[in-house]
Amino acid sequence: MIRTVLVNAGPWLPVPPIGYGGIENVVAALIPELRRRGMRVVLATVGTSTIPVDEQISVFPEPQFARLGEPYNRVMGIAAAHLQRVVDELRRRTDVDIVHDHLEALGPTVLAAAAPAVPPVLHTLHWDLRKHPELYGAFDGAGRVLVNGVSASQLARAPAALRAHSVGHVHLATPLAEGAIRRPRPARGEHVVVLARITPGKGQHIAARLAHKLGMRLVLAGPVGPYAGPADLACALATDPAVRQHPDVRYWCDEVAHQVDGHQVRWIGTVHGTARDELVATARAMLCPVLWAEPGGTGIIESLSLGTPVVGFRRGCLPELVDEGTGLLADPDDEDGLAGHLQQVATLDPAACQRVAQRRFTPAVMAEAYLRLYDDVLNRSAEVIPAG
Repeated sequence: MIRTVLVNAGPWLPVPPIGYGGIENVVAALIPELRRRGMRVVLATVGTSTIPVDEQISVFPEPQFARLGEPYNRVMGIAAAHLQRVVDELRRRTDVDIVHDHLEALGPTVLAAAAPAVPPVLHTLHWDLRKHPELYGAFDGAGRVLVNGVSASQLARAPAALRAHSVGHVHLATPLAEGAIRRPRPARGEHVVVLARITPGKGQHIAARLAHKLGMRLVLAGPVGPYAGPADLACALATDPAVRQHPDVRYWCDEVAHQVDGHQVRWIGTVHGTARDELVATARAMLCPVLWAEPGGTGIIESLSLGTPVVGFRRGCLPELVDEGTGLLADPDDEDGLAGHLQQVATLDPAACQRVAQRRFTPAVMAEAYLRLYDDVLNRSAEVIPAG
């Protein structure tokens, strides 16, 4: 029986995050449901995290996300220091039954290396599994580290060595899906929204191009690299030319900024809370012109929960999340098809979006799925290294 789980959220952002933070939002949705089911939760995070837990451990008092754009030799120790604290904690105590790890690459490798001195581990894969071919192509969890995906399509693209460690996939969840069908729906505005970090794979340059072509109002909501909004980025660019070398900043400057005129296309930066909800709920559609195989789709499930249909390319997890009647998907790179769907989106029923979200994407649904995976991990780990 599982009594205590250590959830490793990493050193990058607090739980819950303020605005951007897909992984931390997932953790924030899961933890209350685990505690509601009688589990004790130890959270490894940064000091500014505010979610109620039974215990919290941290190395860094403040989020380290803004440092990710620095040269590798300046930031390589951040995740290592955080993991060292986690492993020390796990070696020191005997009450943790399972570790639920969310720290990319270093998390599963360090925890596998520490086996069997640490409990069994479920590592959730939140990202593009092509990023680290040498790691994932030869991954060995030492019989103690198993993984789950956040969509079936993500796992289907994983290297064989990583798939051999998989116990399945669990779709993401959002508290917005709870009682979604009872939520009052505001009047639709004239805008379409892209709610995502501004980065090449999210395709904001395509969204902006379509907005000008169709005479459609577009709102881009999300950070550019570590810069939360226009004022932050403008100040950084004015004071340090090296800022432009950050890949997301370079993408913004080269492919997106010239299309942002403040009228047809606006960039408002990171939004969260009621401002985000109002922006999305009043939009004609959530536009997802993704150019990569999106693994999880936090913005998609939030949009459906708010009654806003999704229009995007049929890539990655989108076909898994967008049920018939809740959105329209075009063939990859078919911008004309995407434009046609945007013109048809008014035919979709917002209530259908909310019904699907309420059935599929609540934190309770996600928590029950993870409890089943925790049991799978314990059973498979016991087969390799018997308890005691």
